[in-house]
Amino acid sequence: MHGRIGFRLFVLFVVVASTRVNAACVDPAQLAHSTVSIMRHFDDAERDVRPDLIGVRGTGWFLSPTTIVTAEHVTAGMKLSTRDWTQLEIVDGDGSQFVTARVQRLAGDKAEKLAVIELQHAVSAARSFAIRREPLVPEEQVITLAYPGGRFRLVTGRFVRFGDSEKLAGTALLEIYEGENRLVVDHGASGAPVIDCDGRVAAVVSNVFTQTIVGVSREIRISTAWGMPNVVSVPIEALGDPL
Repeated sequence: MHGRIGFRLFVLFVVVASTRVNAACVDPAQLAHSTVSIMRHFDDAERDVRPDLIGVRGTGWFLSPTTIVTAEHVTAGMKLSTRDWTQLEIVDGDGSQFVTARVQRLAGDKAEKLAVIELQHAVSAARSFAIRREPLVPEEQVITLAYPGGRFRLVTGRFVRFGDSEKLAGTALLEIYEGENRLVVDHGASGAPVIDCDGRVAAVVSNVFTQTIVGVSREIRISTAWGMPNVVSVPIEALGDPL
């Protein structure tokens, strides 16, 4: 058995998952067009180096019609530049469009930062979130909107505590699940907004905690025990002044 590790969630392509909207403390209709799947498709030259790597996917949310926030490791995996414009696919529900984008800035002073992506053209349907200014409190209910495997999921959970170890210092640790599924927030969900019951962004999903059990024929990933945090997020104050 391997020790518990944090998985980067920007991994390419499909993890099969059904879409079901849970009961939440915020009307889901208020959250429409706020969160998208973002995908960088690599060109032939890039695929010559890694033929198995078709592209990199993550989740992002609109700070404005021309800016999207995600986790910094998503933009690093996509090889986005602060100078050059690169084409991204943006998926909002069942619709998609291609836009050119670049990194406007990185924000935060911890190991995991937030990235603000600048879009060359505005997304007309984009709806932005209010930013929460006060920290989360233990047992507070939260909601996350994410695109694991490129498919939209809205799930609820709770804030457990702030990380206090050297590796997790400054992070917000959450317990998020859907029924018995504790890996509902998984590959492709990095950058997803963590929303409070007033519909304000309080944090941004970064990693998950898992264990890998090595069997005779395959490896099995499992989440943490019930009652324990299973999702690592970056508190929104890392973004600084959104303007």
